[in-house]
Amino acid sequence: MRRIVAAFAVAAALIGGTAALIPTFSEDAGETAPIFGIKLPEGYRDWRLISVAHEEGKLNDLRAILGNDTAIDAFRAGKETFPDGTIIARLAWDYEKLPESEAAFGQAQSYVAIHPKNGVQFMVKDSKKYAATGGWGFAHFNDGKPGDAKIHEACFGCHQAAASRDFVFNRYAP
Repeated sequence: MRRIVAAFAVAAALIGGTAALIPTFSEDAGETAPIFGIKLPEGYRDWRLISVAHEEGKLNDLRAILGNDTAIDAFRAGKETFPDGTIIARLAWDYEKLPESEAAFGQAQSYVAIHPKNGVQFMVKDSKKYAATGGWGFAHFNDGKPGDAKIHEACFGCHQAAASRDFVFNRYAP
């Protein structure tokens, strides 16, 4: 029995050690977004959910809005201004009808996310560094590579519509 336990311990150590050597997505994508100098935050896909959204019009996607711990704490506390260190991520997917749901209900009923769409976007709060843009830096990445300067120049202009909410469109969905 001890040999089996020891064998499992060795196997777990080897697997864990090997996994530590595999670079994460953000480590590979060390490039910074133009204008704001933001890199892909490590581990952002493990952040907690703030809300989900369906974007219509030209973008037409399903979105998940995630936040780091600072963002989640601020949303839960109902803060009107987010503290420095807040990072909000927007992930988006194209979507399609779920055939099984349509068969069960006799009509298009459910839609599911399929492939990623419209890149991954971030808002990073640093009131001193990004004072000219309401205290927020913006970043857009496509397949781990930063978008061009043009896309980053447009971010703050759009977010000004949400100036009364510290430039954040989404609301916390507990």
